[in-house]
Amino acid sequence: MGRSQNGILSHILEAVTSTYLLKILWFTIWQAVLSTFFTLLIGLPGAFLFARYQFPGKALLQALSSVPFVMPTLVVATAFDALLGPRGWINLILMSSLKLTAPPIEFTHTIGAILVAHVFYNTTIVLRLVGDFWSHLDPRLGQAAQTLGANRRQALRFITLPLLMPAVLSAALLVFIFDFTSFGVILVLGGPRFATLEVEIYYQTVSLFNLPLAAILSLVQLGCTLALTVTYTRLVEHVSRPLSLRPRSFNQHKLRTWRERLSALIIVSVLVSLLVTPLLALSMRSFTRLDPERGELQTIHPGLTLDFYKELSINRRQSLFFAPPSTAIAISLGYAMATVILSLLLGLPAALAQTRSTNSPVSRVLDPLFMLPLGSSAVTLGLGFILAFDAPPLNLRASPWLIPLAHTLVALPFVIRSLAPSFRSIKPRLRQAAQTLGANPFQVFLKIDLPLVARAVIVAGTFAFTISLGEFGATVLIARPEYPTIPVAIYRLIGQPGAMNYGQALALSTILMVVCAAGMLAIERMRIANIGEF
Repeated sequence: MGRSQNGILSHILEAVTSTYLLKILWFTIWQAVLSTFFTLLIGLPGAFLFARYQFPGKALLQALSSVPFVMPTLVVATAFDALLGPRGWINLILMSSLKLTAPPIEFTHTIGAILVAHVFYNTTIVLRLVGDFWSHLDPRLGQAAQTLGANRRQALRFITLPLLMPAVLSAALLVFIFDFTSFGVILVLGGPRFATLEVEIYYQTVSLFNLPLAAILSLVQLGCTLALTVTYTRLVEHVSRPLSLRPRSFNQHKLRTWRERLSALIIVSVLVSLLVTPLLALSMRSFTRLDPERGELQTIHPGLTLDFYKELSINRRQSLFFAPPSTAIAISLGYAMATVILSLLLGLPAALAQTRSTNSPVSRVLDPLFMLPLGSSAVTLGLGFILAFDAPPLNLRASPWLIPLAHTLVALPFVIRSLAPSFRSIKPRLRQAAQTLGANPFQVFLKIDLPLVARAVIVAGTFAFTISLGEFGATVLIARPEYPTIPVAIYRLIGQPGAMNYGQALALSTILMVVCAAGMLAIERMRIANIGEF
């Protein structure tokens, strides 16, 4: 017992005093702060545009802007590599046109790549959270200030911004949490030069098998994210109870002046360039034919082919322990369906309990606990599953249910956040009338609550499905080698030399992107009108 305590203390002392680990912690913090700043810089003008104006293609742009968020960070990194990497479209086109022998743009393995990918990944949080709240603010408050002599800037500074501040801070905190726990972006685009706490936990676990130190680093990260999550839930309370709300249709109007049209054009161009171009580049590269002489992907006058997609079903090595990417697709779909079932079985009663105990001490405790997996490291969750389910009677290390359980834990906050607004919108007198007629609580839930939240259940299930398909951080730790998911298969293909392996990774990423995009478009069509909560 004494030796065990001394070992734990030595690992804690190593973590506290190590200059290397302190540098990693410092880098984790400042890159997250910088990424959050640039995300707000891009997202706030877009939130204003979506909140106050109607224009052609707005619904489609809103749906496309949500696609990056549900994409796994590994695919996001692959998309930017296909656009700006050493073998990316822009570099290869410049090399061919300028007769260069080396890529002129050094994007991957730079801090700029990390920041741009984080902005791409999290801009939709600002668009959704701030834009939805902004679209319901009563514009007559600012108009009253202008009537009293204030100009537009003063009305924005002293009226609109103070009312928006809870939503802006909530979005900023949520973006910071995701950037603080970033894994796939740092691993692929950052390379060996950069490491966050998340990457170091993975390295200590997989490469060095130093589980005690990895556990200590996980606790440090968990403590930070718990504090941020509690702060986030408190700010959301202010967002959900604003002073004055108006219907969205009351606040929005068409673009009238040339300045409004020019500003809208600039904002839309920036959003499309940032959020759509990388995914389009990834998709185009997956259909590019191999150069037979160099064994590389053609970029100048490329030929189109389905070779990479056909190769997904071929196991050329005939290895007993190699699972072809086509098998990874089937495995991921099975895990995703299991995740949908488990997350709805847990999320429905959790959301109902949370909404029925609003403003109570129980709700103040439950809300941060339900949100904790959202702010927790995916690698930390994977490490926790390894430690928690490694001994009887819960020895699930070899069980196929371990991955759906991990995916359910990651998806549960999104499921609860999707269901809670619908449960809150149900008028209490409907439940009271059913109880007066003799219905018990279960019958009330089955006959009253469930039919009214059916659309929200579909949205929540779609969220769980897409999140399970794209989950990488926890899965890469607990997945068995012969049963990889799509993101794990993509990561393996990227790590292997050869243009064919790279092309298959692009093809798999495109398939995953299409499925996630279809899920987000379905969510857009089934969203409940005038209800928005992230």
